Amino acid sequence: MMENENSDNEKRLFVLDTNVLIHDPSSLFRFSEHDLFLPMVVLEELDNNKKGHSEVARNARQASRFLDDLTSCSTPEEIKNGLDLNLRIGIDDDSEEALIAGGKLFLQTTHISTEIPVTLPGQKNDNDILGITVALQSDPNLPPVSLISKDINLRIKAAAIGIQVEDYNNDQVLEDVNLLYSGVLKLDNNFWDLHDKEVDSWTEEGHTYHKISGNEVKKWQPNQIVSIGEDSSFESIVRENTEEGVIVEQVRQFYSEKQSVWGISARNPEQNYALNLLMDPEIDFVSLVGQAGTGKTLLALAAGLSQVMDEKIYQEIIMTRATISVGEDIGFLPGTEEEKMAPWMGALMDNLEVLTHNEDAGEWGKQATNDLLATRIKIRSLNFMRGRTFLNRFIILDEAQNLTSKQMKTLITRAGPGTKIICLGNIAQIDTPYLTETTSGLTFVVDRFRKWEHSGHITLRRGERSRLADFAADVL
Repeated sequence: MMENENSDNEKRLFVLDTNVLIHDPSSLFRFSEHDLFLPMVVLEELDNNKKGHSEVARNARQASRFLDDLTSCSTPEEIKNGLDLNLRIGIDDDSEEALIAGGKLFLQTTHISTEIPVTLPGQKNDNDILGITVALQSDPNLPPVSLISKDINLRIKAAAIGIQVEDYNNDQVLEDVNLLYSGVLKLDNNFWDLHDKEVDSWTEEGHTYHKISGNEVKKWQPNQIVSIGEDSSFESIVRENTEEGVIVEQVRQFYSEKQSVWGISARNPEQNYALNLLMDPEIDFVSLVGQAGTGKTLLALAAGLSQVMDEKIYQEIIMTRATISVGEDIGFLPGTEEEKMAPWMGALMDNLEVLTHNEDAGEWGKQATNDLLATRIKIRSLNFMRGRTFLNRFIILDEAQNLTSKQMKTLITRAGPGTKIICLGNIAQIDTPYLTETTSGLTFVVDRFRKWEHSGHITLRRGERSRLADFAADVL
């Protein structure tokens, strides 16, 4: 785990907290040449968390299987002297990636006396881990010892009593969330001064294309929006990037009522760019990131209804979202799967009211419209996604910032032929424990998909909900 190494690559001993193994079972194999130490209380906590069908239980079981593989063919003497991780290969369940480490794994085989303040508050298990770490740090025969934990409060307590402590950063996608790919590249007018002689233009089937050459354009990403000029007088989307140059297509304008999508017009350039990606059947994966009120869900639903009801490209819309208790039992609420998910789907209902609002239709017409849409919009729970395959579906995954990278991969790999997936979220509003803006599954897919020619991403920056909501977002 490169983030937890010293600059001089000095070998170290890391004490792992339980939540690190539950967060990433393969963390055992992600510390390069460094050694690991597992207190016995960690094994007990893994055992206590292994029951059930939640993501926590699945990860606890996987971590226990890894440990069983490491110890099954080893003698007590070998366990006491440390298990060679470089002789073991850990397999990541989702990617089937071979993970080979070069250090040793030490399990606690004897009682280690604790030397922490007796009055230190907190859970007994946490204090046991802190005490073991203090004892290991005081052993002059050991390399530098650090405690690795995802628990912020435990890290604060460790720092307070002088323990070297770090977060587990292997799954961190970016060092700074401000480095996240925005999907839009804005260039000054002087771009044409340097490239005006390297541009070829033509029209094909009503679309205007330009081929631009030069060293600078080689860095442009597939389906990236390129805006040139202070007033965005030239807006295009990158269609192809070759050695000869980049082919861009001028973006469609969805600002007017005639060019609206299911009655929804773009109110700012970012919304217009988003509709270009959402309405393009050649783009299989779209991610939209933005604060509340930027129109993420409304734009995705409008594009989905247009392509399901009018253009007949997809059979139906499947709407799902990450609930705060994602992966847990959906509960004992009465009704079907959709009725159980209804409390989490207020955003869907609110946006459907906007999309189906028609004062001239009357009550009967409104009800008929709602009944028709109900047959084409299905609400599904994340709990039952494993093993499924969706064909020719328009899938909207809302609140995606609350998913881990492994959960995100599990969902996206459900897509069959002809399916388009839209991931929506606000990385500033993460409710899942141990996830941050730089480790969120939404950040993960934005970064990993940006170079794929069938994906697109837009960061929506301007709120359009109301003047009250916009002001509150700025000052609160």
